[in-house]
Amino acid sequence: MRKRSGAAEEKSLIAALRRGDEAAFEALVDAYGPAMLRVARSFVRSAAVAEEVVQEAWLGVLRGLDRFEERSSLKTWIFRILTNVAKTRGEREGRSTPFSALTPEGTEEAAVDPDRFFPPGHSSAGAWASPPHPWEDVPEERLLSNETVAALDRAIEALPGSQQTVITLRDVEGWSAEEVCNVLGITETNQRVLLHRARSRVRRALEQYFDEG
Repeated sequence: MRKRSGAAEEKSLIAALRRGDEAAFEALVDAYGPAMLRVARSFVRSAAVAEEVVQEAWLGVLRGLDRFEERSSLKTWIFRILTNVAKTRGEREGRSTPFSALTPEGTEEAAVDPDRFFPPGHSSAGAWASPPHPWEDVPEERLLSNETVAALDRAIEALPGSQQTVITLRDVEGWSAEEVCNVLGITETNQRVLLHRARSRVRRALEQYFDEG
């Protein structure tokens, strides 16, 4: 029932947008604008260019509303327009990497630095030599501090573009794997690999941040 209600609400919103309802468009910008900016930032070199990408994407939305066939959700359609614009700008800057450009099978990036395990021949070969610090040992006030949030943001921004996009959509925006695959045009396997690598890098960065503190 809730899903049917949501579909009816979306149809009503689309109709309002097609009528040129400014309030409906402003509500849409408020709902999706911040996420669009974060996603655009993963494709291009600067916040200023990301803002231009978002503005261009909104123009594309307005121009394409009458042609929107509603085969996907409005959100998916909007973010497809955004990623297409962002990819074009990213390629122009030499920043964008195809999402399918993963390392060949058998040479996957290690989730954890192999040097953190005891080497073959050691009596504890394969066991942790330098185990990760449990987050439970970090005081809650530090975990939730503005400094930690800033460190997390820096860790995400330092990721390769495709990993940054996927972790932003999955872990920052709370999208499902299916939504991410639909918007980015990637397979479930690629999405899973990119997310795993992104989370591993972010965790390593946060471990270093907490160790230095």
